[in-house]
Amino acid sequence: MLFLALRCVATGRGHEGHSVNPQRVILLGTGTSHGIPMIGCDCPVCRSPDPRDKRGRSSALVEVGGRSFLIDTPPELRLQCLASDVCRVDAVLFTHHHADHITGLDDLRRFNDLQGRPLGCYGDEATLTTLERVFPYAFHHSPDYPSSKPQLELRLIDGPFDLLGVPIVPVPLYHGKLHVFGFRFGNFAYCTDVSMIPDESLRLLAGLDVLVLDALRRRPHPTHFNLEQAVEVAGRIAAKRTYFTHIAHELMHETTNTELPAGMALGQDGQVITFDT
Repeated sequence: MLFLALRCVATGRGHEGHSVNPQRVILLGTGTSHGIPMIGCDCPVCRSPDPRDKRGRSSALVEVGGRSFLIDTPPELRLQCLASDVCRVDAVLFTHHHADHITGLDDLRRFNDLQGRPLGCYGDEATLTTLERVFPYAFHHSPDYPSSKPQLELRLIDGPFDLLGVPIVPVPLYHGKLHVFGFRFGNFAYCTDVSMIPDESLRLLAGLDVLVLDALRRRPHPTHFNLEQAVEVAGRIAAKRTYFTHIAHELMHETTNTELPAGMALGQDGQVITFDT
Protein backbone atom coordinates (compact mmCIF):
# COMPACT_ATOMS: atom_id res chain seq x y z
CA MET A 1 0.00 0.00 0.00
CA LEU A 2 1.20 3.49 -0.81
CA PHE A 3 1.15 6.76 1.04
CA LEU A 4 1.68 10.30 -0.10
CA ALA A 5 1.08 12.93 2.55
CA LEU A 6 -0.32 16.38 1.99
CA ARG A 7 1.23 19.64 3.12
CA CYS A 8 -1.73 21.26 4.80
CA VAL A 9 -2.92 23.66 7.44
CA ALA A 10 -6.29 23.64 9.16
CA THR A 11 -6.99 26.88 10.96
CA GLY A 12 -9.67 28.45 13.05
CA ARG A 13 -10.15 30.85 10.11
CA GLY A 14 -9.58 28.29 7.38
CA HIS A 15 -7.29 30.36 5.14
CA GLU A 16 -3.70 29.67 4.22
CA GLY A 17 -1.27 32.10 5.81
CA HIS A 18 -3.22 32.79 9.00
CA SER A 19 -1.37 31.96 12.21
CA VAL A 20 -2.46 28.95 14.24
CA ASN A 21 -1.69 27.33 17.54
CA PRO A 22 0.08 24.17 16.35
CA GLN A 23 -1.05 22.15 19.38
CA ARG A 24 -4.82 21.98 19.38
CA VAL A 25 -7.74 19.73 18.56
CA ILE A 26 -11.13 20.55 17.09
CA LEU A 27 -13.91 18.17 18.11
CA LEU A 28 -15.70 18.17 14.77
CA GLY A 29 -18.39 15.77 15.99
CA THR A 30 -19.21 14.36 19.43
CA GLY A 31 -22.32 12.26 18.82
CA THR A 32 -23.15 8.59 18.69
CA SER A 33 -23.91 6.65 15.51
CA HIS A 34 -27.48 8.04 15.22
CA GLY A 35 -26.41 11.65 15.61
CA ILE A 36 -28.30 14.08 17.84
CA PRO A 37 -31.13 14.91 17.35
CA MET A 38 -32.15 11.41 16.34
CA ILE A 39 -34.69 10.86 13.59
CA GLY A 40 -38.21 10.71 15.00
CA CYS A 41 -37.24 11.37 18.63
CA ASP A 42 -38.89 13.99 20.83
CA CYS A 43 -36.85 13.43 24.02
CA PRO A 44 -35.59 16.50 25.93
CA VAL A 45 -32.08 16.26 24.46
CA CYS A 46 -33.21 15.78 20.86
CA ARG A 47 -35.58 18.76 21.25
CA SER A 48 -33.13 20.87 23.22
CA PRO A 49 -32.56 24.44 21.95
CA ASP A 50 -29.02 24.34 23.38
CA PRO A 51 -26.61 24.09 20.42
CA ARG A 52 -24.28 22.02 22.62
CA ASP A 53 -26.88 19.23 22.46
CA LYS A 54 -26.63 19.07 18.64
CA ARG A 55 -24.08 16.34 17.92
CA GLY A 56 -22.76 15.05 14.61
CA ARG A 57 -21.07 11.68 14.36
CA SER A 58 -17.72 11.54 16.16
CA SER A 59 -14.56 12.89 14.54
CA ALA A 60 -11.72 15.29 15.29
CA LEU A 61 -9.00 17.36 13.67
CA VAL A 62 -5.67 17.39 15.51
CA GLU A 63 -3.14 20.15 14.82
CA VAL A 64 0.33 19.36 16.16
CA GLY A 65 3.84 20.22 15.06
CA GLY A 66 2.50 22.36 12.24
CA ARG A 67 0.54 19.42 10.78
CA SER A 68 -3.18 18.64 10.70
CA PHE A 69 -4.56 15.12 11.06
CA LEU A 70 -8.19 14.18 10.59
CA ILE A 71 -9.51 11.33 12.77
CA ASP A 72 -12.29 9.41 10.98
CA THR A 73 -14.63 10.47 8.16
CA PRO A 74 -18.20 10.47 9.51
CA PRO A 75 -21.34 11.04 7.40
CA GLU A 76 -21.39 14.76 8.29
CA LEU A 77 -17.74 15.37 7.39
CA ARG A 78 -18.49 18.07 4.81
CA LEU A 79 -20.78 19.94 7.20
CA GLN A 80 -18.30 19.59 10.07
CA CYS A 81 -15.44 20.97 7.98
CA LEU A 82 -17.57 23.90 6.88
CA ALA A 83 -18.69 24.62 10.44
CA SER A 84 -15.11 24.63 11.77
CA ASP A 85 -13.58 26.19 8.65
CA VAL A 86 -11.26 23.26 7.96
CA CYS A 87 -9.56 23.72 4.61
CA ARG A 88 -6.45 21.51 4.72
CA VAL A 89 -5.55 18.08 6.04
CA ASP A 90 -2.21 16.23 6.09
CA ALA A 91 -3.51 12.69 6.64
CA VAL A 92 -6.55 10.73 7.85
CA LEU A 93 -6.31 8.32 10.77
CA PHE A 94 -9.12 5.79 11.14
CA THR A 95 -10.05 4.39 14.53
CA HIS A 96 -12.04 1.52 12.99
CA HIS A 97 -14.35 0.60 10.12
CA HIS A 98 -17.90 1.11 11.47
CA ALA A 99 -20.21 3.09 9.19
CA ASP A 100 -20.43 6.19 11.38
CA HIS A 101 -16.63 6.54 11.16
CA ILE A 102 -16.02 5.97 7.44
CA THR A 103 -19.05 6.87 5.31
CA GLY A 104 -18.01 10.50 4.75
CA LEU A 105 -14.92 9.30 2.90
CA ASP A 106 -16.05 10.70 -0.45
CA ASP A 107 -15.85 14.24 0.97
CA LEU A 108 -12.06 13.87 1.06
CA ARG A 109 -11.97 14.53 -2.70
CA ARG A 110 -12.41 18.23 -1.98
CA PHE A 111 -9.04 18.24 -0.20
CA ASN A 112 -7.55 16.57 -3.28
CA ASP A 113 -8.94 19.39 -5.42
CA LEU A 114 -7.63 22.09 -3.09
CA GLN A 115 -4.13 20.69 -2.88
CA GLY A 116 -3.75 18.74 -6.10
CA ARG A 117 -2.41 15.59 -4.43
CA PRO A 118 -3.59 12.21 -3.13
CA LEU A 119 -4.44 11.97 0.55
CA GLY A 120 -2.97 9.29 2.82
CA CYS A 121 -5.31 7.20 4.98
CA TYR A 122 -4.04 5.15 7.95
CA GLY A 123 -5.84 2.26 9.64
CA ASP A 124 -5.65 -1.36 10.67
CA GLU A 125 -6.04 -4.18 8.16
CA ALA A 126 -9.78 -4.63 8.74
CA THR A 127 -10.43 -0.92 8.25
CA LEU A 128 -8.37 -0.59 5.07
CA THR A 129 -10.00 -3.70 3.62
CA THR A 130 -13.44 -2.32 4.42
CA LEU A 131 -12.64 1.04 2.83
CA GLU A 132 -11.62 -0.70 -0.41
CA ARG A 133 -14.76 -2.86 -0.34
CA VAL A 134 -17.24 -0.07 0.48
CA PHE A 135 -15.63 2.55 -1.81
CA PRO A 136 -14.12 0.50 -4.66
CA TYR A 137 -14.35 3.39 -7.13
CA ALA A 138 -11.89 5.39 -4.96
CA PHE A 139 -9.18 2.75 -5.06
CA HIS A 140 -9.51 0.98 -8.42
CA HIS A 141 -9.15 2.79 -11.72
CA SER A 142 -11.99 2.26 -14.15
CA PRO A 143 -12.44 4.06 -17.47
CA ASP A 144 -16.19 3.58 -16.98
CA TYR A 145 -16.15 5.88 -13.91
CA PRO A 146 -15.34 9.36 -15.29
CA SER A 147 -16.77 11.34 -12.34
CA SER A 148 -14.75 13.05 -9.64
CA LYS A 149 -13.56 10.69 -6.93
CA PRO A 150 -11.20 10.78 -3.94
CA GLN A 151 -7.53 10.17 -4.62
CA LEU A 152 -6.48 8.11 -1.62
CA GLU A 153 -3.46 6.04 -0.70
CA LEU A 154 -3.76 3.52 2.14
CA ARG A 155 -1.17 2.79 4.80
CA LEU A 156 -1.33 -0.01 7.37
CA ILE A 157 -0.86 0.87 11.04
CA ASP A 158 1.15 -1.83 12.80
CA GLY A 159 2.72 0.16 15.64
CA PRO A 160 3.95 3.65 16.53
CA PHE A 161 5.05 5.67 13.52
CA ASP A 162 6.37 9.06 12.50
CA LEU A 163 4.17 10.99 10.09
CA LEU A 164 5.63 14.16 8.56
CA GLY A 165 7.85 14.61 11.57
CA VAL A 166 5.06 14.02 14.12
CA PRO A 167 5.33 10.91 16.36
CA ILE A 168 1.97 9.14 16.47
CA VAL A 169 1.22 6.42 19.00
CA PRO A 170 -1.71 4.13 18.13
CA VAL A 171 -3.43 2.98 21.33
CA PRO A 172 -5.05 -0.49 21.09
CA LEU A 173 -8.58 -0.50 22.53
CA TYR A 174 -11.58 -2.82 22.63
CA HIS A 175 -14.94 -1.76 21.20
CA GLY A 176 -16.86 -4.77 22.49
CA LYS A 177 -14.88 -7.64 20.91
CA LEU A 178 -13.58 -5.47 18.08
CA HIS A 179 -9.99 -4.25 18.16
CA VAL A 180 -9.89 -0.50 17.46
CA PHE A 181 -7.35 2.30 17.76
CA GLY A 182 -7.10 5.41 19.83
CA PHE A 183 -4.33 7.84 18.98
CA ARG A 184 -1.84 9.79 21.07
CA PHE A 185 -0.12 12.95 19.81
CA GLY A 186 2.30 14.31 22.39
CA ASN A 187 0.29 14.97 25.54
CA PHE A 188 -3.10 14.60 23.83
CA ALA A 189 -5.02 11.34 23.22
CA TYR A 190 -8.28 10.55 21.45
CA CYS A 191 -10.09 7.32 22.41
CA THR A 192 -13.59 6.99 21.01
CA ASP A 193 -15.71 3.82 20.68
CA VAL A 194 -14.18 1.93 23.59
CA SER A 195 -15.55 -0.42 26.22
CA MET A 196 -12.23 -1.68 27.63
CA ILE A 197 -8.68 -0.35 27.73
CA PRO A 198 -6.00 -3.02 28.25
CA ASP A 199 -3.39 -2.38 30.93
CA GLU A 200 -0.62 -1.94 28.36
CA SER A 201 -2.72 0.74 26.64
CA LEU A 202 -3.38 2.49 29.94
CA ARG A 203 0.38 2.83 30.26
CA LEU A 204 0.47 4.48 26.82
CA LEU A 205 -1.99 7.06 28.15
CA ALA A 206 0.07 8.15 31.16
CA GLY A 207 1.00 11.81 31.61
CA LEU A 208 -1.64 13.37 29.36
CA ASP A 209 -2.66 17.00 29.36
CA VAL A 210 -5.88 16.25 27.46
CA LEU A 211 -7.87 13.03 26.98
CA VAL A 212 -10.93 12.67 24.75
CA LEU A 213 -12.80 9.53 25.81
CA ASP A 214 -15.97 7.65 24.88
CA ALA A 215 -18.95 8.13 27.22
CA LEU A 216 -22.14 7.00 25.51
CA ARG A 217 -24.93 7.25 28.10
CA ARG A 218 -25.85 6.47 31.71
CA ARG A 219 -27.05 2.90 31.15
CA PRO A 220 -24.48 0.14 30.48
CA HIS A 221 -23.73 -0.71 26.86
CA PRO A 222 -21.90 -3.79 25.50
CA THR A 223 -19.49 -1.86 23.25
CA HIS A 224 -19.10 1.58 24.84
CA PHE A 225 -18.21 3.04 28.22
CA ASN A 226 -21.22 4.44 29.96
CA LEU A 227 -20.75 7.70 31.84
CA GLU A 228 -19.92 6.06 35.15
CA GLN A 229 -17.31 3.79 33.55
CA ALA A 230 -15.82 6.65 31.57
CA VAL A 231 -15.43 8.79 34.69
CA GLU A 232 -13.79 5.91 36.54
CA VAL A 233 -11.33 5.17 33.71
CA ALA A 234 -10.61 8.88 33.22
CA GLY A 235 -9.80 9.10 36.92
CA ARG A 236 -7.29 6.26 36.56
CA ILE A 237 -5.66 7.85 33.51
CA ALA A 238 -5.58 11.18 35.37
CA ALA A 239 -5.20 13.54 32.43
CA LYS A 240 -5.25 17.19 33.41
CA ARG A 241 -8.45 17.61 31.38
CA THR A 242 -10.87 15.00 30.03
CA TYR A 243 -13.62 15.61 27.48
CA PHE A 244 -16.19 12.93 26.70
CA THR A 245 -17.37 12.12 23.17
CA HIS A 246 -19.58 9.69 21.21
CA ILE A 247 -22.50 10.92 23.33
CA ALA A 248 -26.05 9.62 22.92
CA HIS A 249 -29.29 11.50 23.53
CA GLU A 250 -29.56 10.52 27.20
CA LEU A 251 -26.99 13.10 28.31
CA MET A 252 -28.04 16.76 28.41
CA HIS A 253 -24.90 18.86 28.04
CA GLU A 254 -25.43 21.49 30.73
CA THR A 255 -26.98 19.32 33.44
CA THR A 256 -24.54 16.44 32.91
CA ASN A 257 -21.52 18.72 33.23
CA THR A 258 -22.69 19.92 36.64
CA GLU A 259 -22.44 16.30 37.87
CA LEU A 260 -18.94 15.56 36.59
CA PRO A 261 -15.72 15.73 38.64
CA ALA A 262 -13.41 18.70 38.28
CA GLY A 263 -11.37 18.53 35.08
CA MET A 264 -14.00 16.47 33.23
CA ALA A 265 -16.75 17.64 30.86
CA LEU A 266 -18.83 16.57 27.89
CA GLY A 267 -17.28 17.70 24.63
CA GLN A 268 -19.31 19.62 22.07
CA ASP A 269 -19.23 19.92 18.30
CA GLY A 270 -16.81 22.56 17.11
CA GLN A 271 -15.00 22.79 20.44
CA VAL A 272 -11.35 23.85 20.19
CA ILE A 273 -9.00 22.43 22.84
CA THR A 274 -5.35 23.39 23.19
CA PHE A 275 -2.67 21.13 24.62
CA ASP A 276 1.09 21.01 25.15
CA THR A 277 3.54 18.67 23.47
